[in-house]
Amino acid sequence: MEQTPRFQALLSESTGCFECCIKCLGGIPYASLIATILLYAGVALFCGCGHEALSGTVNILQTYFEMARAAGDVIDVFTMIDIFKYVIYGIAAAFFVYGILLMVEGFFTTGAIKDLYGDFKITTCGRCVSAWFIMLTYIFMLAWLGVTAFTSLPVFMYFNLWTICQNTTLVEGANLCLDLRQFGIVSIGEEKKICTMSENFLRMCESTELNMTFHLFIVALAGAGAAVIAMVHYLMVLSANWAYVKDACRMQKYEDIKSKEEQELHDIHSTRSKERLNAYT
Repeated sequence: MEQTPRFQALLSESTGCFECCIKCLGGIPYASLIATILLYAGVALFCGCGHEALSGTVNILQTYFEMARAAGDVIDVFTMIDIFKYVIYGIAAAFFVYGILLMVEGFFTTGAIKDLYGDFKITTCGRCVSAWFIMLTYIFMLAWLGVTAFTSLPVFMYFNLWTICQNTTLVEGANLCLDLRQFGIVSIGEEKKICTMSENFLRMCESTELNMTFHLFIVALAGAGAAVIAMVHYLMVLSANWAYVKDACRMQKYEDIKSKEEQELHDIHSTRSKERLNAYT
């Protein structure tokens, strides 16, 4: 009999904790969370694999195509690769911050947050922020489409090189050549080609560096595609949040007008009651 009140207290406390956990889980913007995970995964694959693929490309050009960095301030293929690496660093940092901002925006526009912390006022600033995120996400989606198209170029080049390596093992005596001038990597006056009969070509095809770099570019392309899908997902989420904010603003105006009318009716009723009381006295 002495344990009954304690048991009831523990039961009520556990029930309150369970309800609190349910409310907290209900306040998570799951759509924004899924889009953020997809965005981070795509950006991580693109930046990580793209960076390593560019490093592998430098090694292949220097080892098998016997290319060297140009002296001075001349912009060559190695300088462009270094620039692409710095661009990758910027993309990783920028979209890490942008994913956090979109998650915060998702938390503030989720209806469950309103239930947890009470009614909030929909301001003009909030509507402008939602519209700004929609426009910015649309621009980033177009940018990632361009990045995806650009990433497909090295995949195509490495696919051609990998196909030449496969054909040399199938066709005996075939003399196939790959000229870097075809892809704009070197200038027209500079001849940098490798043929199947050369020793460098055979060593390149037998090495694992070529296959590794080729597959890294494929994974980077898949990461860019995942980032595009994440941007599209964010657009759907932000559009739904914008509709919610717009409806909440209309409801807020309606409640303000209704409250004002009720207050006016109450004041009129109070004034008439006072007049009648004064007339009676």
